[in-house]
Amino acid sequence: MKNIIITGGTRGIGFGLAREFLKNGCSVTISGRRQADVDAAVEKLKTITSSKLIRGIACDVTAPGQVEDLWKATFSSFGGVHIWVNNAGISHRQAQYWELTPDEVEKVITTNITGLMNGCTTAVKGMIQQGFGAIYNMEGLGSNGMKINGLSVYGTTKSAVRYFTEALRKELKGQPILIGELLPGMVITDLITGQHPGSSEELTRNKKVYNILANREINVTPWLVKKMLVNTKPNARIKYVTTGRMMGQLFSALFLKRDLFKEDNK
Repeated sequence: MKNIIITGGTRGIGFGLAREFLKNGCSVTISGRRQADVDAAVEKLKTITSSKLIRGIACDVTAPGQVEDLWKATFSSFGGVHIWVNNAGISHRQAQYWELTPDEVEKVITTNITGLMNGCTTAVKGMIQQGFGAIYNMEGLGSNGMKINGLSVYGTTKSAVRYFTEALRKELKGQPILIGELLPGMVITDLITGQHPGSSEELTRNKKVYNILANREINVTPWLVKKMLVNTKPNARIKYVTTGRMMGQLFSALFLKRDLFKEDNK
């Protein structure tokens, strides 16, 4: 049995990953900033498997001490950590950079970059000591150089994630740790819908694109989990949206109309 830690595991892709790891017989620890959110997510996950295989820890990834406590609590419960997923991340409303407040910019940068670095610091030290482990960092818009108007800060952080992951992999050469990246592509979660607060017209306009290019979490996370569980490559980039899959979605859009938002709410 493999023991998993997922930061930002109370909703969206993180929650989906937790669910699928549990279905595959793993033990899972999820974290989130608010204890109430963590408790609610744990209760949902208990319907899948034994409650003994699930832990929920309130953790602000921007606070190094809390991230260290997340490792310690998991290690104490399950006796080791096989996979650490740095999933915690936030976006901002879609707006020109100069229209964002300093507080909005700071929150995205500290969560997506500093928070991920804190996770890697704790996981690397713990895995070197235990002699094994794999770390997966969540990429996103910007990690491949793509630029979307109104998402400059978010894209910058994900570009930084890719650079940092590659640099860390080089520094860890010879250590018993795999450093991988997860590329789920565009997935309909509140990370996307939250980019359009109070603008139903803008969201409606963007839905046309989302319904062609995006996917549902329930389709993406099982595939990502299976790839992580069998991966042995130290430099894996686990990419859901391949060229073939994207071409298939574009071709299907000529004949079929998807409503991912309606499906996601079932």
